[in-house]
Amino acid sequence: MHEGRRPVALLLALSLVLSACVMAATAVDDRVLADERDGRNWAGYGRTFSEQRYSPLRQIDARSIGRLSLAWSLEIGTPGNVATAPLEVDGVLYFGVGLSVIHAVDARTGKLLWRYDPETARVAGVKLRRAWGIRGIAFWKGRIYSGTQDGRLIAVDAKSGKLVWSVMTVSADDPRYITGAPRVFNGKVIIGHGGGDFGPVRGYVTAYDARNGRQLWRFHTVPGNPADGFENPAMEMAAKTWTGEWWKFGGGGTVWNAITYDPEFNRIYLGTGNGAPWNQKLRSPGGGDNLFLCSIVALDADSGSYVWHYQTNPGESWDYNSAMDMVLAILSIDGSPRKVLLHAPKNGFFYVIDRENGKLVSAEKIARVTWAERIDLASGRPVEAPGIRYESGEALIWPGPFGAHNWQPMAYNPGTGLAYIPVRDMPGYYNDKGIDPVTYTNGPGSRSPNGINGSGGDIPENAGQGYLLAWDPLRQKEAWRMLTPGLWNGGVLTTAGNLVFQGHAGGKLVAYDARSGRELWAHDLGVGTIAPPITYEVAGRQYVSILAGWTGGTALLGSLSAQHGWVGREHPRRLLTFALDGRARLPAAPPPARPMPVDDPDFVIDAAKARRGAAVYGKCGLCHGMGAVAGGYIPDLRASTVPLSKEAFERVVRGGALLERGMPAFEELSDDELEALRHYLRERARDISTAASPSRARP
Repeated sequence: MHEGRRPVALLLALSLVLSACVMAATAVDDRVLADERDGRNWAGYGRTFSEQRYSPLRQIDARSIGRLSLAWSLEIGTPGNVATAPLEVDGVLYFGVGLSVIHAVDARTGKLLWRYDPETARVAGVKLRRAWGIRGIAFWKGRIYSGTQDGRLIAVDAKSGKLVWSVMTVSADDPRYITGAPRVFNGKVIIGHGGGDFGPVRGYVTAYDARNGRQLWRFHTVPGNPADGFENPAMEMAAKTWTGEWWKFGGGGTVWNAITYDPEFNRIYLGTGNGAPWNQKLRSPGGGDNLFLCSIVALDADSGSYVWHYQTNPGESWDYNSAMDMVLAILSIDGSPRKVLLHAPKNGFFYVIDRENGKLVSAEKIARVTWAERIDLASGRPVEAPGIRYESGEALIWPGPFGAHNWQPMAYNPGTGLAYIPVRDMPGYYNDKGIDPVTYTNGPGSRSPNGINGSGGDIPENAGQGYLLAWDPLRQKEAWRMLTPGLWNGGVLTTAGNLVFQGHAGGKLVAYDARSGRELWAHDLGVGTIAPPITYEVAGRQYVSILAGWTGGTALLGSLSAQHGWVGREHPRRLLTFALDGRARLPAAPPPARPMPVDDPDFVIDAAKARRGAAVYGKCGLCHGMGAVAGGYIPDLRASTVPLSKEAFERVVRGGALLERGMPAFEELSDDELEALRHYLRERARDISTAASPSRARP
């Protein structure tokens, strides 16, 4: 070839290669998200519309698992929650951490490509007190969609990390916030919200145009004030199941986590939450089913109109959310294939529901359950045990408000026919003694927004236990069960390679034989995790990725969570990726340890002030732990030097000095309340019954 023509030819060849790469880019749309056979990408929260968290990839299987090792890891400097399920599209990983800070990372090398911060801490105000961050994101045609704690829904360009549009989905002055993952379908993006535990909230979901954020439809999950009229016939129907002046309390029913799109019926399924307040005696004193609390609600995906519902807990009174994941599957029932929805809500039953009409197929207990004897298959209603509605003023039942299964997603493997569920065994104590129904309010400043008395004490290490359960939905029987560390372990992934992956509170990623439950492989993460892993393929190589860091709902569990020895600001937040014959080494991390309470011997504790401070601490326990024993995610205030200084304590707590680290400001606290809080913390630090030592820490 003539020398003068060689550069032109090279440029032409390069142009053709680049054009081919551009043409090969995956346009994530309905077709991609409905494709169960192509496992190259993990483009949706549950991989595909079915939410099965199942991958057809089998390069990593029960035979090759011994070669699985670390390919790379990335240390994440962003403070806060690392519980997100990542997404992967065309060799790029996307995930949110902290206050919805979105990251894009090269899936082969771990190189950070871009980072987008919506600056939630700066604008969230009191909403910063409600939750811990972000559980998931969505991908649609080159854009990332995420909710923020202050209630925005944002769209970010997947290539550049630049904001495309942003809409506010809630009111600035209400208790609503967003931590759950949006879902995308038919050019729409749908989002719900949380907040039913914090005040008068009426739940809803909203669908927006994925291109520009224009609102398309909204569906409320509980009825409003009848005097204002009803938005649709479904709300008029639901109002007949409520009594009293429920609208003054909001009602609840928030869709804070699970939403599933069904392309076969073009329907959206909503998993709805608890009542606001939990205590039905207060919000609906005459009883009633209180639709659509603790329900699966099917809507037409185009219009948002009601199709059917199934309620797991009529007249809910225990925080028994049905906001857990809803998995689409086909089971052979009575010799015929049946399109079903699999659901394991907090209440401890596993439900198989006909997707066409919402009729119950079967339901059985998957954990210790004392609140109900069984689910009546003819009516679909639970046969409740006596006394569970704390008629005498109190009740102890299994499971408690943390649920037999919480938001950490289960997985379903169509090859084994088994669902794999992170379950837990922990009771709940409900007490409403002394709460006057006449004067009760769950509005701002309420000491009891849920309508029951909080204990305020530490939760001991032996208060609950977690398991990984393999469940046969067809036979409604347990296949196997494996003990997992502590209570709060991660979401699940299963593959065609006969594997089940789960991250543990003890600091390991573990792989099990999907049929037998035998542990096949484990790898140190350097810190515990509750995030679910994903798997995908890039250039013919299968990878497994997981976010690790002690985080999220573990915060308020006190010693039950702190027993693992993870301290949020000392132990890493990281993204780890594994592949066959990986050669990377994990950076060293501090060993597990428990924070040691500090003291000022010259500080004289006033017992009366300490008692008042215990009441003030009710504003702090959600993050800093019940009984002032931190679960590890947020600093243990008994071990912090900040409360030793009156001035420093005021700057942080009331002045917002650590706002950018996620510590909200409590401007409403008076000098006397701040001082009382300091006395309470000093008293707790000197209480030898809760003083931890490094020797008690365990992995």
